Amino acid sequence: MTTTLNAGIDDQLKTLNRKLVCLDVDGTLVDHYGHMSPVIREAAAAAVQAGHELVVATGRSLGATLPIVELLGIDRGYAVCSNGGVTVQIHAGSNGGYTVIDRRSFDPAPALRALRERLPNAKYALEDIEGNFLSTERFQDASFGVEAVGVSFGELLEAEAVRLVVFSTDATAEEFGEAVESIGLHGVTYSVGWTAWLDIAAHGVTKASGLENIREIVGISQRDSVAIGDGRNDIEMLQWAGRGVAMGQAPDEVKAAADEVTATVEEDGAAAVLRSLV
Repeated sequence: MTTTLNAGIDDQLKTLNRKLVCLDVDGTLVDHYGHMSPVIREAAAAAVQAGHELVVATGRSLGATLPIVELLGIDRGYAVCSNGGVTVQIHAGSNGGYTVIDRRSFDPAPALRALRERLPNAKYALEDIEGNFLSTERFQDASFGVEAVGVSFGELLEAEAVRLVVFSTDATAEEFGEAVESIGLHGVTYSVGWTAWLDIAAHGVTKASGLENIREIVGISQRDSVAIGDGRNDIEMLQWAGRGVAMGQAPDEVKAAADEVTATVEEDGAAAVLRSLV
């Protein structure tokens, strides 16, 4: 009887203290070689055991997100992919382990035309509404999650996009950002990465918008949300969360958007935050 009562009290405490924990991947959960340390996996498992809702929120497309979800040991829950363009429900063991519950697309043609005029030597890749990747110049990246199909620039213009990626080796990230600002992209949301890398999504679509949809589904208040990230595409997420945490190696503007700064990815900074919730 006493054991049953204690178990009931423990469950109630878990519910009362339950957090929505939003986790960037690259530079947060995995290092720049794509390695996730055992320390991160252990801290994540402890957070799940404590009753928290862990959600991977990444710029990666679905195919490159699912292995991270599996490494974390999450077999029930949600994930935000493609910077908010795709949201999935995780249910390992059936229907491939996931169901797409939201997909936000846009017409990439205006952005592509403007970008090509300003950045004629850039490479372009596009995730379509079926989850396929189309690319120019055999452009491939691990974040796509699938093998990109080489197409002409004209074919990209005709596609319906969930995610548009632009990469240039002719400029630094700062110079690339200035070039993009000068174009004045309209009707889309975009962020510049660590290198001369640009991720574009539908207007108003960010990690934060995808997480807000999940927050409403799971019934956790925004003040009980915790987000950890290191990139410029994490800024909206860190500002949205009740507790936004920037990684130690994050750019200054990312740190400025956060409530606090943890250690670097090499020092397992995300694990320290996860442990603070247990």
